[in-house]
Amino acid sequence: MGKQDRTSFADYLLTQTPDTAAALREVRECILRAAPDASELFNYGIPAFALVPGGKRDQQIMIAGYAGHVGFYPHPSVIGFFASELEGYKRGRGSVQFPNSRPIPSDLVVRMVLKRLQMIAPGGSCGKGQC
Repeated sequence: MGKQDRTSFADYLLTQTPDTAAALREVRECILRAAPDASELFNYGIPAFALVPGGKRDQQIMIAGYAGHVGFYPHPSVIGFFASELEGYKRGRGSVQFPNSRPIPSDLVVRMVLKRLQMIAPGGSCGKGQC
């Protein structure tokens, strides 16, 4: 099954190792716990969660599975906000890698999603050009 053939999160999990699939399920649960109204979709061939109806890329959180880790893509502003708590994890400008060899920091993931929701809400920092 190629990237373009994926139509569901379950299909995506079939392409992953058991450890990565388990970590992806846990991160997905955290996202949906923080944002129960999020819409699941695929963006760039990976699972994405639109935090607002019809949410564009900057209103989505994405996750991706790799051989040794799960990539979590909340937004560069969220990564910056939680930088001190993300020390010890490999990070990019808008992403963090959660290695399969360590437990998913569920509480942190939930707080990161809640922060992004707060930022994109009407009157949030993104509406004030601070995103």
